[in-house]
Amino acid sequence: MGFFDSLKQRLAKTRNALAEKVESLLKFSARIDEDTLEELEEILITADLGVNATEKLISQLREKVKAEKIRSPEELKEALKNEIVKVFPDKKLDIVSPTIILVVGVNGVGKTTTIGKLAYKFKSEGKKVILAAADTFRAAAAEQLSVWGNRVGVDVIKHQEGADPAAVLYDAIQAGKARRADIIICDTAGRLHTKKNLMEELKKLYRVSEKEYKDAQIISLLVLDATTGQNAIAQARIFKEAVNISGLILTKMDGTAKGGVAVAVASELNLPVFFIGVGESLEDLQEFDPKAFVEAIF
Repeated sequence: MGFFDSLKQRLAKTRNALAEKVESLLKFSARIDEDTLEELEEILITADLGVNATEKLISQLREKVKAEKIRSPEELKEALKNEIVKVFPDKKLDIVSPTIILVVGVNGVGKTTTIGKLAYKFKSEGKKVILAAADTFRAAAAEQLSVWGNRVGVDVIKHQEGADPAAVLYDAIQAGKARRADIIICDTAGRLHTKKNLMEELKKLYRVSEKEYKDAQIISLLVLDATTGQNAIAQARIFKEAVNISGLILTKMDGTAKGGVAVAVASELNLPVFFIGVGESLEDLQEFDPKAFVEAIF
């Protein structure tokens, strides 16, 4: 199965929630009028594209319908697809050596699993990777990361449970320098006693990265669980306040009808989506391509 066919299959639930309803609406629309656009707006909101993103899309479509004299349902569908693609910031993840990647997100979104898949991807590209188990607050988080490290074949730097996360990252940076690693991927805590504590901890990790490895590029990737829909946007806002988020990874896209949240979060926060998780295997963390994504869900 080719990449596109695989993506199409994995995004079936989102396609059923969105594209089939759009097709049904346009099939019975003899002409494109305000009623058609209002019904289309309702479909997009229920597919979790979010109110704000949907309002922008419909407004742009309304202008296109007038300016380009769009009359046929097929033309409207193509215009919609083009407008959705434009929502995603046109930015690729540029990895140079050395790079420190801070992977952030709340517990349960698939953060540690995603780190394992990222390590596999980068190692497959010939890069030397070290993992830092800086989520010292969640029981067995370091062990879970070690399992991934063994599976992928990369070194994991870890301390005792409850240790200072910044100390773990410090040691990982020293190891990275000594072993000439291209990439240090740092797992971070997803929950502390308060939101303030969590954000301060993340800021501290960022400061340690800047201080201890001045030559390194620092990237912060926020992992969001697509099945949580609009909750993912609220989480993204909170993390964006604490650290300079470089881009997003959306997990569990194969298990949800709420894949439209990719559009919502990119639109609301103007952040690029770098990867999407569409399955359990190591290869199922795929680089996000807005055009392929839109084609797959339509």
